[in-house]
Amino acid sequence: MNTDDVLVFTTAVNAGSLAEAGRRLGIGPMAASRRLAALEDALGVRLLHRTTRSISPTPEGETFLPFALALVENEAEAKARLRSSDRGAAGLLRVSVPVSFGLKFVAPFIPDLLKENPELRISLDLTDSLPDLIATGADLAIRIARLRDSSLIAQKIADNPRVLVASPDYLAQRGTPASVDGLTAHDCLPLRGATHWTFQEGGAERHIRLNFRFTSSSIEGCHAASIAGGGIALLSLWNVSDDIREGRLVPLRLQGAEPEVIGIWAVYPTTRLVLPKVRTFISALRLRLATVTDLLPEAD
Repeated sequence: MNTDDVLVFTTAVNAGSLAEAGRRLGIGPMAASRRLAALEDALGVRLLHRTTRSISPTPEGETFLPFALALVENEAEAKARLRSSDRGAAGLLRVSVPVSFGLKFVAPFIPDLLKENPELRISLDLTDSLPDLIATGADLAIRIARLRDSSLIAQKIADNPRVLVASPDYLAQRGTPASVDGLTAHDCLPLRGATHWTFQEGGAERHIRLNFRFTSSSIEGCHAASIAGGGIALLSLWNVSDDIREGRLVPLRLQGAEPEVIGIWAVYPTTRLVLPKVRTFISALRLRLATVTDLLPEAD
């Protein structure tokens, strides 16, 4: 399989026509058509539906597309790395991160990372769901969770301490729970789909079913609702340390229980080589997190 043929396919999908793909690649329409035909012959499948006006991927083309993109990008990165070993990471890095974490920690360090690596490009996907990395062509996802998918490789970057919080107004009206069992009498603010929170109590896991009238698809929705007095939220300490320090939220300590320990993970598919651009990003994020020194205030 010729990567020049693969490049015609990926460019055609992006451009919407073989003629435009040829123009972008500096070859004629017939040459572009021949290269696509050669690729389809090599794979033994038809990759594109073609009409006189447009093209669209076949189901086989949709399946092949993320792998084709990876082939093209990996070849470009390999060439860049071989030309000069001191140029750093190269190529397009597609990375998915949770919304709040991405805005607070990832987006701010990207400009410096790009300056240090002139041949690197980054496409940042801000989402609180874990995408199908292979289907979407993503190189890397950063997730704050307990990971269960064995088809993924996960590298822990840092611990992620969490804390129960509520606004002073909410606690003044509803009181402060003293134990895990006390949470059942309060309005909780979980992520959509969550019905329980997990705590470590007496050396064992304790799952508490939540009472709630509000959920959100994003942790930022839970964060905002807690500040507004909507109830008790379980949030990452890095996300609420400023609110705790400035009095907008109050940390809650439950007798003999702590929120389940989860980590900040770099996740990538087992089918993908760990490229220099991925390693460079993970190293930069680890250094960024090492600068975070906000701590939960001491109990009175």
